Amino acid sequence: MKNAKVMVCVTQQKTCERLILQGYRLIKSKKDKLYVVHVVNEREKFLEYVDDGEALEYLFNVSKKVGADLTVLRSKDVLKAMIDFAKDNNITHIVMGTPPDTKKAKELSIGLQLQNVLSDVQFTIL
Repeated sequence: MKNAKVMVCVTQQKTCERLILQGYRLIKSKKDKLYVVHVVNEREKFLEYVDDGEALEYLFNVSKKVGADLTVLRSKDVLKAMIDFAKDNNITHIVMGTPPDTKKAKELSIGLQLQNVLSDVQFTIL
């Protein structure tokens, strides 16, 4: 069996800790790798709210505790950035959260689009 390479997709919210911990549960050996990824649309402010920086730092610390790097990517095309990261790092598993109702259709479609393009990847949506 090939090594697990788990990509956890987070936003700048402390509640994403549960996603990181779920990703960590998928790691079975020292050869497995855990990536925590936050993609920011270039057209949007990076840290829009006062709490964003604090939340991102919190997630950085959670990531470090479980042996993962937190990668922040800026891109005009968030979906493409996520797909490229997954392909470049030979990702085998992706952990994502369910979107809040306000953006449900848009974000849900991101999850579905990722699943369509990355058909070999196992998805966990919490």
